[in-house]
Amino acid sequence: MTGPDDTGRAAAGGAPPHFGPGSNSAVLLRRLELTVRRRLDGLLQGDHLGLVPGSGSEPGDSRTYHPGDDVRRMDWPVTARTQVPHVRETIADRELETWVVLDLSASLDFGTAACEKRDLAIAGLAAVSHLTVRGGNRLGAVVTTGERVDRYPASPGRLAADRLLRSVVDTPRAGAGRRGDLAAALESLRRPPRRRGLVVVISDFLGSDAQGTADWERPLRGLSARHDLLAIEVVDPRELELADVGLLTVVDPETGQTLEVPTGNAEVRRRFAEGAAAQRREIAAALRRAGAGHLRLQTDRDWLADVVRYVADRRRAGSGGASR
Repeated sequence: MTGPDDTGRAAAGGAPPHFGPGSNSAVLLRRLELTVRRRLDGLLQGDHLGLVPGSGSEPGDSRTYHPGDDVRRMDWPVTARTQVPHVRETIADRELETWVVLDLSASLDFGTAACEKRDLAIAGLAAVSHLTVRGGNRLGAVVTTGERVDRYPASPGRLAADRLLRSVVDTPRAGAGRRGDLAAALESLRRPPRRRGLVVVISDFLGSDAQGTADWERPLRGLSARHDLLAIEVVDPRELELADVGLLTVVDPETGQTLEVPTGNAEVRRRFAEGAAAQRREIAAALRRAGAGHLRLQTDRDWLADVVRYVADRRRAGSGGASR
């Protein structure tokens, strides 16, 4: 597990700050806010179309047709009147209610690159906050650690969003041997039903039931009947492949189980990489089945560049262009 200091390594390579025990969370949150604002300001040009799947539901103005536009949005009355093909643009609802389900279970207290997965999850929340809290939009959160579930009501305004971030950073870490319960946190958003909006789930999505299937898929699919969904998957490179470091002792933070792994064995490394790849493919497939957009953030990558790329793809798809 990494432990970057509060000044140097925390900012290296596009990594978020490290919110470790004893760190000055107010200073680090301010630094994170400035970084997010510098990279994301102007990206959505005052709306949230790029983050919400699709291009909105309210009719907007007509404009001339351009190759690549969705033909289902053809404005036939204007086309007939002007003899020039037109499409009807759509705009998002005037007020968006966003709920973030944030997984801070013990498996997130891990990182071998520039930051911990927990830091990256908090940074993802900060980005969602910056992209959605404007124009009366409301932001709420359900934060689960496996030991506790904290609920923060959806409130409008930047000050409320900043208070939410501070509270999340101060959330105590789960004790060793405590399993996370992402499924229960998702289920809590379904009852009572909330107004239609955006649900963002930030997790490593490692939870499974006794049969080995994702225990969070069913409640996530239930949410998709009423809300737009975005899943932000948080990954560390050592969860994808092992480095050759000899005999390695690893501990499962959610069960306390200890295992010695001979990483010097090429066959062991190959089988681990194949198993990890299969696991991530199944996670991606489960998210697709639930109808969620999928953004992956890694502790060894420039996370904000990945956010920008995702939003740009969403905007391009929403305007009728091709997405990645």
